[in-house]
Amino acid sequence: MVMPDSWIIKMALENKMIEPFSQEQVKRGISFGVSSYGYDMRVGTNFKVYQPISKDAVIDPKDSSSANFKEIKTDNFILLEPNSYALAQSVEYFRIPRDILTICFGKSTYARCGVFVNVTPFEPEWEGFVTISIVNTSPSPVKVYANEGIAQVLFLHASEICSVSYADKKGKYQAQKNITHSKI
Repeated sequence: MVMPDSWIIKMALENKMIEPFSQEQVKRGISFGVSSYGYDMRVGTNFKVYQPISKDAVIDPKDSSSANFKEIKTDNFILLEPNSYALAQSVEYFRIPRDILTICFGKSTYARCGVFVNVTPFEPEWEGFVTISIVNTSPSPVKVYANEGIAQVLFLHASEICSVSYADKKGKYQAQKNITHSKI
């Protein structure tokens, strides 16, 4: 079952499920905050834009080198070049309850510009800032605005409590505080 706005508000206020938390939809720029059945999270001010150090560079998920990324900090926006991608961090820190799994979808404002936002599910009892992959599939540069909405998180309630949560298995991305490259 997808959880409604009233549940999201209660969990954020009473259990600090989302911090900082916007109890209402903020429509300044690209919207963020509570929606009917989700939470529109914001992209922060730190980005790592993929810029390979050589034209023969290979992206290896088992050996992700930060040398191929240019770090950018901005309070305004980054310009994402055509057919490129960046990693970013959410403004919000999430603490997921044991009986919840989330899925996340990019906001339509960016999708309509050819931008694909990828975030993996937040497993039960995962917590941390979200590392967000932002891909520009368009043939033109696209502006990505810091501190504005980037994706909507939907909270799915399980019919039973899981035997092993992300915290129980000491997941490798637990409590991440920064943009985190792939790990094995």
